[in-house]
Amino acid sequence: MKILIAGGGTGGHIYPAIAIANKIKEEWKDCEILFAGTKQGLESKLIPEAGYRIQFIRVKGFRRRLGVDTLKSVKNLFSGLGDAHGIIKDYKPDIVIGTGGYVCGPILWVAAMLNIKTVIHEQNVIPGITNKILGRFVDKILLSFEESEKYFNGSKTVITGNPIRKEFINFDRYLCRKSLGAKDHELVVMSFGGSRGAEKINATIKEVAVHFSGRKEIQLIHITGNDHYASFMKELERENTIIGKNITIRPYTHNMAELMGACDLVICRAGAITLAELTAMGLPSILIPSPYVTNNHQEHNARVLEKNGAAVVLLEKELDDKNIVDLLNLFIRERERLKQMGLRSKALSKIDATELIFSNITKLF
Repeated sequence: MKILIAGGGTGGHIYPAIAIANKIKEEWKDCEILFAGTKQGLESKLIPEAGYRIQFIRVKGFRRRLGVDTLKSVKNLFSGLGDAHGIIKDYKPDIVIGTGGYVCGPILWVAAMLNIKTVIHEQNVIPGITNKILGRFVDKILLSFEESEKYFNGSKTVITGNPIRKEFINFDRYLCRKSLGAKDHELVVMSFGGSRGAEKINATIKEVAVHFSGRKEIQLIHITGNDHYASFMKELERENTIIGKNITIRPYTHNMAELMGACDLVICRAGAITLAELTAMGLPSILIPSPYVTNNHQEHNARVLEKNGAAVVLLEKELDDKNIVDLLNLFIRERERLKQMGLRSKALSKIDATELIFSNITKLF
């Protein structure tokens, strides 16, 4: 069995692809897996690190306004179709799986035209333009949210959820809190703005950290992102601010699941994979959707959790330290409200997403 997986650009497309590949390899030990991506995307680094081969095609996104860049994108599209045809002709896959990003367009379209079995997985509530187009041609469309079904042919769709790493499912809250040194009475809050950080979130949390510094009823862990850590700490130094032991500032963490497992509340962006991790762990959240993503999909993702009582949504334009401080003080006083949000978060989880995705892949044979 030969599997070709296409997905790239951002971690939100790549990590699900890796999770699917790992599950396929676990079940079909003798199968061969190849990835297709672009040299410019994060996949060029993350896929080899995960232990898989990758081949590259030339493709880039289209700008909404006509211009020189549009012409370059059209040229790249035709080049990408040629690259995709070459990869598929040489590799001869039995099935092609797409997890989003521009690279999926040429790969999945060529595969569909050659009558090779095809599957796409959509992580967000609002599908990307590539998946909307591909939905007309592929054999199966796997969705993470019921709200996405209206964008596709319903006879092809299955709600599977987003595949996540096992450490976000198999965790021990008691051991996570013990590792962190968190006491039973402490409200443990973690905040981050994505793997690279977010300037507005960092600026807000800096003031929040100062406000709660030394408070015994709360422990705050903030991840700035590697690129923002030095400036964050220099700003505190410039203000001659010394924060208490109940505040931890880190540039990055490799044990995200362990830290989140110790938390009572998370403040973060609303990427689809992050939300899948939050709900798998049954965590309530304050969600600050990124305004810099296509189709404003993070806000649509976040509103699903808000509608179900699992999260509070703050748009970035509404974000300041006062509203975060007010919410944290509210949750310190009303821990039962936070507990109920956590239960509602857990009710939204689909921890068997990877198994469902694999099951639907096998049904095509």
